[in-house]
Amino acid sequence: MSKHRHRTARPAFRRHSWSTTRTVFISIVAGLMVMASLGFSTPTQSDIVAAYVDQNAQVLVAAAATEIVPAVERYDFSATPGYETLIQGGTNHDWAKLVLLMGEFPVTDSNVTVVTRWMRQENYVDTWWNRNNPLNNGWGSGGGGGTGRYVDLVDAAQNAAEALNSLGRYSEIVATLRASAPTEQVERAIWFSGWATGMYNQGAHWAYNPVPVVTAPPSAWGR
Repeated sequence: MSKHRHRTARPAFRRHSWSTTRTVFISIVAGLMVMASLGFSTPTQSDIVAAYVDQNAQVLVAAAATEIVPAVERYDFSATPGYETLIQGGTNHDWAKLVLLMGEFPVTDSNVTVVTRWMRQENYVDTWWNRNNPLNNGWGSGGGGGTGRYVDLVDAAQNAAEALNSLGRYSEIVATLRASAPTEQVERAIWFSGWATGMYNQGAHWAYNPVPVVTAPPSAWGR
């Protein structure tokens, strides 16, 4: 048996602090009781609370019930038609917008006007979807002279946009379209770009009257 005795550990001694708020409250009560003993009226519970509030007003101030939320600034975005919207429209003007959209050019009235006029110079308006190649583009169509055919008008738009952005000789067309320049500037860039070998007789064969809206058959759109 061990000669060492086990001592029971004494519980730790805790010091309980007396809160400042409690001290203030007791002091107020004591003061009011002294006043009562000197002939003043006996303080009521309301008197005690009121005195405490006077001494500790900042403690009892209620937080604002409603947080003020700043107004959300909303921006006005102009809607850009999506590919499917233009395909469903199915017109020559829709196809011109599709080319601009795929080429990342601004879809503005002046740019659409130029492209639809350009389409008219390449094909008759009433059959603008001929060979699914409205601009007689040789890029990707299998016809180097612009006589090739595309699978559908969506493929044709994609290839037209790609040709403009890929070949250096079309850089002036690209620059003027991106700037949405006046139609005469874009058209002049088209004439002298080499897109058409005859350069549209240096613009003498270019027509300026409004291009009518003509819808292509769904099959031309691959539908």
